[in-house]
Amino acid sequence: MLEVPDDVPLKELSDEQLVELYRRGRTEAFNEVVQRYQRELFHFLVRFLGSRAAAEDVFQETFLQVHISIDSFDTSRRFRPWLFTISANKARDYLRRSRGGPASLSASIGAAGGAPASEDESQVAFVDLMEADLPRPSDEAQRQEIRQLVQKTVAQMPEHLREVLILAYFHRFAYKEVAEMLGIPLGTVKSRLHAAVATFSQIWKQHYGELSAQ
Repeated sequence: MLEVPDDVPLKELSDEQLVELYRRGRTEAFNEVVQRYQRELFHFLVRFLGSRAAAEDVFQETFLQVHISIDSFDTSRRFRPWLFTISANKARDYLRRSRGGPASLSASIGAAGGAPASEDESQVAFVDLMEADLPRPSDEAQRQEIRQLVQKTVAQMPEHLREVLILAYFHRFAYKEVAEMLGIPLGTVKSRLHAAVATFSQIWKQHYGELSAQ
């Protein structure tokens, strides 16, 4: 059983300690977890699903599943990857049910710098690896235009490349965590991320390559 100090405010406890408290009947600990991940998880779902309404539904489904499965969580492990694994699975289920097209992304091109790297992993910075020469925006209007075009470009990528890109780049999960979350080998994560970069570059050059020459 994970040790949880009695005199520490909920906001200062780790995710895993909050889970332990919730198991002991402290419902306010679960509320703290929801509030802690509300913004990040919702943004992940909007990016994955391309719809705020769908993201709201899957967000609720995710935390319902967390509640149902809370006793199965190993508090010696990190809670965040477990939460996103559940959320990604729920998002995939939603897409299968709705038979929708590719999701759009709402994140800007400068959101995150790449996935954290361990000693046996090379760090990938999405923008640095792209062969497409993205123009440097000179004003806010141009920045907004570039963001929208990036969103459209990523929306056209296959789902199996989008999900790796979203988890590893936008949400900065380590490759090993992405592999566990998606149930695929570590090498597959790396190859899919590189394929995602190449696919982005190809789509960008095909549709928006003229911007790079400006």
